[in-house]
Amino acid sequence: MRTALTSPVAYALFVLPTILLYGLFFLYPMLSSSFYAFTDWNGLDDYRFVGFDNFLRALQDERFHKAILNNLAFIGFSVFVQIPVIVLMAMLISSVKRLQRFYKTAVFVPSILSTSVIGILWGFLYEPEMGPVNRLLGVFGIEPIYWLADPRWALLSVLIANAWQWMGFYIVLVLAAILAIPKELHEAAVVDGANGWQRALSITVPLIMPLISVVVMLSIAGGMRVVDIVLVMTKGGPVGATEVMASYMVNEAMGIDPNYGFGTAIALIIFAFALLLTSLYQMTFGRRMEGGWF
Repeated sequence: MRTALTSPVAYALFVLPTILLYGLFFLYPMLSSSFYAFTDWNGLDDYRFVGFDNFLRALQDERFHKAILNNLAFIGFSVFVQIPVIVLMAMLISSVKRLQRFYKTAVFVPSILSTSVIGILWGFLYEPEMGPVNRLLGVFGIEPIYWLADPRWALLSVLIANAWQWMGFYIVLVLAAILAIPKELHEAAVVDGANGWQRALSITVPLIMPLISVVVMLSIAGGMRVVDIVLVMTKGGPVGATEVMASYMVNEAMGIDPNYGFGTAIALIIFAFALLLTSLYQMTFGRRMEGGWF
């Protein structure tokens, strides 16, 4: 038995099924997609090799430029608005003595709902005539706002709905890190006369900074691959105001005149953007934050 555990062949036999599945369901689709990205193919007829034309077409399209900016808006909203609220909510829940499990469950519920349910729910909230949001604003004399039909408000409306869906998941993660901090540290700070905000800024935030760094990186990756909430709520409209790279890809690859080759090229561009942004973050702020620097 001991000899078998030290044999490289035994380890290879255990790892081989995983490698085969990884190659079958990840490497092969990725490599085949990389090939079709250089072709003009509608998914049915024979493909035609076009070189880098698909990539040049995407990078020269103003709609795609707008989609890139919208993806960056998702990332910026997640990092600079959503994450501070997540940390604040986690701190507030951690300080509650009663019904803490109820609050954890309540904030986590949106994360387990399907995006279709989230989109329909927020679509009702944003409904111009009967929606609760406009009814509330009407109390203050504000005229109804067409949240999902007005280019000025559509992107912000989708950003809020997307944040509401995923905040609970990250709140639970950050809350677990906060509750793992030894109570002796806070008790010592109380003895030294530190108030709640001082303890939060001097003890809690520095100690959970490695987890916050992970949440930031996940938010960057999530902002690059967001698509479902956009398709459910606006389909990229109005006038491309909420179009993101992935919805642009879906509309081009599965639209009236489908071009799967062009759509695959966009998918590779999305992959390259996500890899670049996460790598840049990890090489700059990520390492410092994981080391306890903010």
